[in-house]
Amino acid sequence: MRQHKPFKLILFFLALVVVLSGCSFPGLSNSSKDTVRIASQNTTEQQVMAAMIQQMIEHYSDLNTTIINNLGSSTVTFEAQQRNEADLTAIRYNGTDFQTVLNKSGDTDPKIVDEKVRRVFKDKYDIVYFPSYGFADTYQFMVSQEYAKEHNLKTVSDLKKIAPEMRVGIDQSWMHRKGDGYTDFKKRYGFGFGHVYPMQIGLVYNALASGKMDAVLGYSTDGRIGSYNLKLLEDNLHYFPPYDASVVVNKSALKQHPQLKGILRRLGGKIPVETMQKLNYKVDNNLQEPATVAHNFLEQHNYFEGRDD
Repeated sequence: MRQHKPFKLILFFLALVVVLSGCSFPGLSNSSKDTVRIASQNTTEQQVMAAMIQQMIEHYSDLNTTIINNLGSSTVTFEAQQRNEADLTAIRYNGTDFQTVLNKSGDTDPKIVDEKVRRVFKDKYDIVYFPSYGFADTYQFMVSQEYAKEHNLKTVSDLKKIAPEMRVGIDQSWMHRKGDGYTDFKKRYGFGFGHVYPMQIGLVYNALASGKMDAVLGYSTDGRIGSYNLKLLEDNLHYFPPYDASVVVNKSALKQHPQLKGILRRLGGKIPVETMQKLNYKVDNNLQEPATVAHNFLEQHNYFEGRDD
């Protein structure tokens, strides 16, 4: 039987190659020159906008598309574009890139943040920021309407008088963020909370609605704000930088597919925060598929009429 060992080894290594070849992110191995690779994080609005972009591109051009879905962070999508494993990212937030990629902090002037992010991404990283969709997904402290009325809460500063006794649920990534995280928040506002509970962002809204938390730090575009009729507290000291949402595209992809520029600009300024909340709500509350929500929005607003050839 020893004479068959080399053949068995060949079969083993062939099987190993097949297994390893399937370990990359879906879509990253697709290198077709006629396929646009769309990176998307694992949030509802990222998936809705990725589907919207996909359907727009396929309607207005002969290009194919693939979505690299459920990527875990903005860092992962940024690195995918830098390694040319993705051609564009469905949403990047200028405030996040200001803090993380540019490693800046302290400046919350919307014009300054936006200008710096756009310039550095274009000149240093060969990535083009397109005009904002029209919404900003900003960190936002929120409470129930009853709790706000009981304690006369309108702004974040109003929390100071009751902060030592409060139970506050926060996005677990916010706890240790530099620049716009909890440590710098306490310095800016001059107080911290008595009990802070880091948790997955999707759990904070239900925790607040069920009375397990007195306040939570969520996202301004989340559809569950409307589901639970939550009260958003004004960031009156302007602690959080702007988080305007835009599609960003590699220069190389724009050069290879010049039609992308006109297609992607069609969505600029067309989706205000209230609209994004409603789109997220349809996925999170009504359990519709992101692609279905995207299609219905585009159809309702006549994006499927005509084509640029």
